[in-house]
Amino acid sequence: MRLTVRVPATSANLGPGFDCLGLALDLCNEVTVDTEAEPSVAWTGEGADELPVDGSDRISRTMAAVAAAAGKGLPPLAMRALNRIPLERGLGSSAAAAVAGVVLADRLLDLGLSQGDVLSSAVGVEGHPDNAAAAVLGGLTVAAGETVLRLTPHRALRPVVLIPDDVRLPTAEARAAMPDRVAMADAVFNLQRTALALVALTERPGYLPLALDDRLHQRYRLPLVPSVHAVFDRLREAGSPVCVSGAGPALLAFETEGSPVADPGEGWTVLRPGVREAGYEVSAD
Repeated sequence: MRLTVRVPATSANLGPGFDCLGLALDLCNEVTVDTEAEPSVAWTGEGADELPVDGSDRISRTMAAVAAAAGKGLPPLAMRALNRIPLERGLGSSAAAAVAGVVLADRLLDLGLSQGDVLSSAVGVEGHPDNAAAAVLGGLTVAAGETVLRLTPHRALRPVVLIPDDVRLPTAEARAAMPDRVAMADAVFNLQRTALALVALTERPGYLPLALDDRLHQRYRLPLVPSVHAVFDRLREAGSPVCVSGAGPALLAFETEGSPVADPGEGWTVLRPGVREAGYEVSAD
């Protein structure tokens, strides 16, 4: 059996929607498993020289965990992965790996998991539903505990991902920088902006510059990466709607025909992937 799963990059938080909003981007990792090939693990693309090839990677561990939970064993297999999602940049690479592992185990073992089951299993591995929800469902997602909703993004959304080439920010470090308590005024501010963000992302994109503002996490995370902070401030001053993508350090901005997002220059990779309407896709040869 030969299976290939494609899982999109995702951008979580989207400014004020900390740990609840997610957006799927048309930038996908592809993972192929082959039960008739010599067992092995191989990587190409992002992180190819640093990811393990001994079966201790997140995809392999997730497949094994799903199989164990079902009381079954995985067949020997070869895994080949093409990574287009940069690692530790705030673009959901961990969630994509978890979703890929769940889906592949489901198909290999004929478990019959529903889309909701895939999401629940991936969240169990990943720990947070925001990225996993967008990777599974596509489009714009809202995660509120066990309740997850998919919304249709406005067709005019043109996301721009700005990735610092030599800067990484592990999620654990980014979370550790945040305070345990916030002022009531800041909590209310984010509630207002989150409500506005949902309208801006689905119906009235003109409100995005205002809607992506945040007081809960970005002000604490950006000082950890001064070069990113400087680019963020420049984009804000230029009027571009911009936010930290997930835990960072990548930035997510939106542009229109008359208001392009400025290129930060040397040391940055700029992508314009578009919004991905679908979540993961799997095919069998």
